[in-house]
Amino acid sequence: MVDKNINLSGKVALVTGGSRGLGKDIALKMAKRGAEVAICGRKKENLDKAVEEFQKHGLDLMAESANIGKSDQVKALIHAIEEKFGRLNILINNVGMNILTPSVVETDEGLWDKILESNLKGTFLVSSHAVTLMKGSGGGKIVNISSIAARKASRGMGIYCVAKAGVEMLTRVLAVELASEHINVNAVAPGMVRTRFSQPLWSDESILKEVVRTIPMGRIAETGDVVGAVMFLASDLSDFITGEVITVDGGSMS
Repeated sequence: MVDKNINLSGKVALVTGGSRGLGKDIALKMAKRGAEVAICGRKKENLDKAVEEFQKHGLDLMAESANIGKSDQVKALIHAIEEKFGRLNILINNVGMNILTPSVVETDEGLWDKILESNLKGTFLVSSHAVTLMKGSGGGKIVNISSIAARKASRGMGIYCVAKAGVEMLTRVLAVELASEHINVNAVAPGMVRTRFSQPLWSDESILKEVVRTIPMGRIAETGDVVGAVMFLASDLSDFITGEVITVDGGSMS
């Protein structure tokens, strides 16, 4: 019911990692609700496919190649958005990655850096550069994609857990720092979502069965379950909400 009241007309939104999976579904929903949408990703072929899909829906899409872990590329991305739209109202920090590791203490330093850069440093960099443009737009909404892994240690996902915990604290810190600028900062923390990102887990029947056993609602999330929460936080309906994390996990953390 809430979704029917969401209107993003006149808003400019950036979705990082928006060329596929959850990010693409978020970007598409925002465009359908009236926003002008920009996405970024590292692979041009994925960006091109996303543009084609938007065009099939009769929608325009700005797609830029960028590694959000690199400050110069993030700066260029935000500049390109300013050049095209002149403003930025919504930022969805969706980019993230996880590589299964035996344990944190046995992990190579380079892998630690890679996972932290993608999940935490990238969120910091894009937010930092985007805020200047948002201030000029009179405020805005930042929504970070976290995970229940931020609050529940899991074997094989230790670095990812640490990174997402950092994302949630960054969310709270930015919410406090940016409130006076009329910028709301919140996060959405899904459990397992049926995307390519998590496919190695949910495609294994034994793992899927074990995960579903812990979820009161009896299934893992679909992307639409997460998109709804993101849309709420990106819209005017959440104007007095900041520093919060909405958990989308079917009750598994209850």
